[in-house]
Amino acid sequence: MRSPALRHVLTHLITPLLMCTGMGLAYMGAFVTPEPHHLPVAVVGTTPKAKVFAQTVKDTAGDRLDVRTVATRADAVGLLESREVTGAYVPGAAAPELLVASAASDMGATAVEKVFTPVAAEEGVPLKVTDVAAPVADDPTGQGLFFLLIAVSIGSYASVAALGAAGAGLAMRVRALLAVGVSAVVSGIGAVLAGPVFHLAHHDLAGVWGMAWLYSAGILLIGVGLHTFLKRWTTLTMMVLFVMLNFTSSGGLFRPELQNGFFGALHAFWNGAGFVEGVRSLLYFGDDGLARNVWTLAVWLLAGIMTTAAAALCERTRLPASEPAPPAAECAARPAATEQAAAEEELEETVGV
Repeated sequence: MRSPALRHVLTHLITPLLMCTGMGLAYMGAFVTPEPHHLPVAVVGTTPKAKVFAQTVKDTAGDRLDVRTVATRADAVGLLESREVTGAYVPGAAAPELLVASAASDMGATAVEKVFTPVAAEEGVPLKVTDVAAPVADDPTGQGLFFLLIAVSIGSYASVAALGAAGAGLAMRVRALLAVGVSAVVSGIGAVLAGPVFHLAHHDLAGVWGMAWLYSAGILLIGVGLHTFLKRWTTLTMMVLFVMLNFTSSGGLFRPELQNGFFGALHAFWNGAGFVEGVRSLLYFGDDGLARNVWTLAVWLLAGIMTTAAAALCERTRLPASEPAPPAAECAARPAATEQAAAEEELEETVGV
């Protein structure tokens, strides 16, 4: 290609086109065709009749359901509150009952209702649905936490582009401190949105802020560290890690049992899932499972600290021994403050935001 300017433009078009492809594959792959995969449910009863009923449901559903029996209704409620099952069916000749916890997943509650409504209809009786853990009235579907995740994520990964471009003249320790400060601001905005503005959190707002800070700081430190190595490809990498793979595996819309195995597996350890499930534990389930989700976010924060430390070491070791260390030394050998470099940084920040 003879025109350097045209080649430069076409090169930078690679990033948005890859974003388009990746977002389409991720979102459509995760959300378009939700189907139960080993959805855990319980049948209340220990009599032979109850066990035969449970086995019949399992045989009919196949791999879509994992069915267990429990002795009492109270046991079933306990499993729902610990999110070990998505629904529990209480047989009854006059009024069978389905127990759900829609605060854990509105879509999951809907899925099990679709499974057991025909079962009750075959017995010629209406099905009573009882929600043992409903979300607050200000968030009737329980999906507000997913949109809170999106807000905090965008504030975090977009700030990485600003710190990488505008902060290129600063030492790594300064950029890292800025990342920690920005994460406090981003998480504070998230807490205000969750509390006074939209009333998603009617209690434990300080805990929501703390989890948002852990989540945001991990993203920012990972991004600031990666920028040293990836330069203008940092934005695309951040989109892959914290949008394409993150939002889709968070469980904010669909629990992993309603997704394919790939996104369901990511839910076990990805940071977005740690944030969403942790806040759910805090607000609706009496802190059950909270410690595990906090540890998930802490591990991601540790990964950010290690990435930033590696970037700082790389910037120092790549300097000529005879030269004093400028604050913005970069690992890749690119000219300092050239017009093309400035344009690339400006483009990165624009695309990132």
